[in-house]
Amino acid sequence: MNAQTQPNQGRQENTIKIYLLPNLLTGCNLFCGFVALTKIVEARIGPDLPPELLLRGYFSIKVALGFILLACIFDLLDGRVARMGGVDSPFGREFDSLADLISFGVAPAFLVHRIVLKDVFVANPEIGWFIASIYLLCGAFRLARYNCLAMLPENRGAKDFVGFPIPSAAALVASLTLFIMWWDEKELVVGKWRYALPVLLLFLSGMMVSNVRYPSFKSLDLRSTSTFTKLLIVVLFIGFLVVVREKILPLVLPIIFTSYLLYGFIRPYISKRIRREIEETEDEETQAASA
Repeated sequence: MNAQTQPNQGRQENTIKIYLLPNLLTGCNLFCGFVALTKIVEARIGPDLPPELLLRGYFSIKVALGFILLACIFDLLDGRVARMGGVDSPFGREFDSLADLISFGVAPAFLVHRIVLKDVFVANPEIGWFIASIYLLCGAFRLARYNCLAMLPENRGAKDFVGFPIPSAAALVASLTLFIMWWDEKELVVGKWRYALPVLLLFLSGMMVSNVRYPSFKSLDLRSTSTFTKLLIVVLFIGFLVVVREKILPLVLPIIFTSYLLYGFIRPYISKRIRREIEETEDEETQAASA
């Protein structure tokens, strides 16, 4: 009897639970990262190219930036969907990290090398590759550290990120590149604005492996209730961005992600009440219980 039950128990313990919806969203994140890479490879930009080829190169870069930002949305949703359904799993966490490394590690590093570093270090291209690889290595280190910390019992349910999150770092690089193209597309080829990208890349590399804490906003549940005023402001803001997306979105996105980057530095000096209002949204039952 025991000999028959032990193999069955072993098979049950070795079964890996793969939940469809959150991992499907993670797969969409990975797909967006792959498409972004292909568009970066296809892009041909340079001061010596004819205008029609240069326009095609700009279009490919814009598509790549769009897919990196779209990957950020999928990454934002997959974890929340898993927590809402109570289907958070080790497989989903590892799969999410692999997708993040491609979409938010490889793609931004290759983007900056393609449009800036390869032209700066023509005589020594290895230096350009090395600078880009620093961002990738720091991003991989940050993801590995996050997974290790998440497995510790005392860190389960933690509401803070240690180090700047790699999706936010990629979104900041992508949105700033989009801003440069919106300001003047020529700046992406021969202008001085583009030199801010490798500097930003190295700075974000250090921030990802730093000990600066950032709110994860995991308490912002999709099922949480809110006041009528807050809901109206959010709806109007989203509608405004949709209407004027081509004129103002390239300006708004860098401001949002830069504000999040700076928030980690000023956060320790903000009162707990204001931090709670910014970072947490509780439903009515939770508020009543804590009252």
